[in-house]
Amino acid sequence: MEGKPTSDKLAPLIEFVHRRWNIPIVAELYERHGAKFVTLANSLEVGRASLTASLTHLIEMGLVKKNPGHGHPMRPEYVLTQEGNAIGETCLELTRALKSAADIDLAFRKWTLPLVAAIGGDVRRFNELRRVLPDATPRAVTLGLKSLIGQKWVNRTVIDDYPPTVGYELSKKGLRVLDRIVGLL
Repeated sequence: MEGKPTSDKLAPLIEFVHRRWNIPIVAELYERHGAKFVTLANSLEVGRASLTASLTHLIEMGLVKKNPGHGHPMRPEYVLTQEGNAIGETCLELTRALKSAADIDLAFRKWTLPLVAAIGGDVRRFNELRRVLPDATPRAVTLGLKSLIGQKWVNRTVIDDYPPTVGYELSKKGLRVLDRIVGLL
């Protein structure tokens, strides 16, 4: 991502990750070239209500559409639109890059990927992150940063300034995630 992230640059990512299952659904539809509802529910191990809400959100965003027409019983119910296909590979790479269950859980929380993108390749202070993510409450940013530090995606350092302050920067693990989400920005 070029330059400092702004709330305008991050808005599409924030909208996209608003629902926990959006990235895994797009990745699955990209890999399978479409899928039935039951196939998505079983392969992602997601409940019907959550899957329905995410698919509705993705359809509203113009990334997924119902497969038009009638046909063979094996015909997929949901397919990616042209816009969905454009980010499908990025979503698939991200889901494959996450190794542990803890990393997967962390990555698909509402503010995790926006925080990673907001930190970018520099050291960021808390208030800088709040300015770039104006819809995130201070508590959400704080809990997100604690989780990112706990999973070793972010390093917390004291900045020798007057008064001293704290800065957050991505670790190698966090930078690998950032590299994967650049296609979503």
